[in-house]
Amino acid sequence: MTRNLFPVLSLLLGTLFLFLGNGLHGLLLPVRGSFEGYSNEVLGLLGTSWAAGFVLGCFIAPKLVMRVGHVRAFSCFIAIIAIISLITGLVVEQYSWVALRTLTGFCTAGTSMIIESWLNERASNESRGSIFSFYISVTLFGVVGGQMMVAFGNIHTPTLFMICGILYCLAMLPTTMSNAASPQPLKSVKLDLPKLYRNSPVSFVGILLIGIANGAYGTLVAVFGARVGLPDVMIASMLSVTIFAGAAAQFPAGRLSDHTDRRYVLAGIGSVALVAALLLLVLRPQTAVFLIPLVALYGAAANSLYPIAVAHANDFADSGDFVKVSGGLLLLFGIGTIIGPTIGGPVMTWFGPYALFGVTATAHALLVAYAIFRSRLRPTLTSEEKENFSTGHGPVSTMMATPQSATLDPRAERMDISGEEPANKEA
Repeated sequence: MTRNLFPVLSLLLGTLFLFLGNGLHGLLLPVRGSFEGYSNEVLGLLGTSWAAGFVLGCFIAPKLVMRVGHVRAFSCFIAIIAIISLITGLVVEQYSWVALRTLTGFCTAGTSMIIESWLNERASNESRGSIFSFYISVTLFGVVGGQMMVAFGNIHTPTLFMICGILYCLAMLPTTMSNAASPQPLKSVKLDLPKLYRNSPVSFVGILLIGIANGAYGTLVAVFGARVGLPDVMIASMLSVTIFAGAAAQFPAGRLSDHTDRRYVLAGIGSVALVAALLLLVLRPQTAVFLIPLVALYGAAANSLYPIAVAHANDFADSGDFVKVSGGLLLLFGIGTIIGPTIGGPVMTWFGPYALFGVTATAHALLVAYAIFRSRLRPTLTSEEKENFSTGHGPVSTMMATPQSATLDPRAERMDISGEEPANKEA
């Protein structure tokens, strides 16, 4: 394990600093914005604009990297993110923040894709699995660690914004100082959404609904906490518990989906997320002893749905379409994360902060109903016909995967990761 990771330790260290900054800045803005009296609609737009920028970056960043090279593009993206984090601490103005978050999302997509391309270049077929798993773990702990910094800092001063800038600058050093040759060009997103829907309607619709629920929760749960008067440490804990519970539940949920119809698993786990959201909506807990367990249950269910839906889509995809399917699902998830906060903000204004869970409950109810409906129209695949489940290849909370990360998935080593149709493939 150590021997496999040694060639990429500097890149993983840079990744850790990058996602520490992302976690801190992503939580700091809505918490500070709530204190400044920004409306729920504007705070929701912080997440909407970031997701829109991220999706746009997945399409445009590969072209920019091709023109100027990996190192220059990476340095440029990181520098812009660092500058933005400092500006948001100096210029506390809601619409400026929304515009700057769009640019942050764009640059985050670019930096993530470049790091993933370097990791993929260093990974052999034997080490790809361990590197992929460790990379996901680093991003997970980075986001959670950054969020917890909010609990131990003062949101009312520029200090935490300055720490964001420092973390982003530290993320630049390991990669820019590397003497490794530039990797292959980044993978552009190749889309065939009609074919994706024909192959797997449940995954197509399900990923969109999962994006709506996860986008609304990930962006607005900090606003919810501030509106009901929770301390900063409780708000950070809610987000961290959601992520860790989702990560812990992915493996057992995935193993279950390998041995039964994934649509039933989606419906079952979606029902758990639905029930947890309804309990939060009806009971309105405010103490840690009741709130944290319900949030953990919700996170375990809600964050287990994406990888199962991806696995279901790949069950019916051609072997050479792995990256193309990932790109299409990424776009659908991104659209969902744009819709979720856009709807969630006004709903919270009209019906109160707990109405956030009404938005997520509605999305999960539609997912459950559609999965059950489709299970009656197409026969169940046998275990031998299924693609093996792989944990960690989907977004956790609002953290999104890039098309480049598909090439790091261990399954990509036996597929045509260029995304082109394989030659002479029979229908």
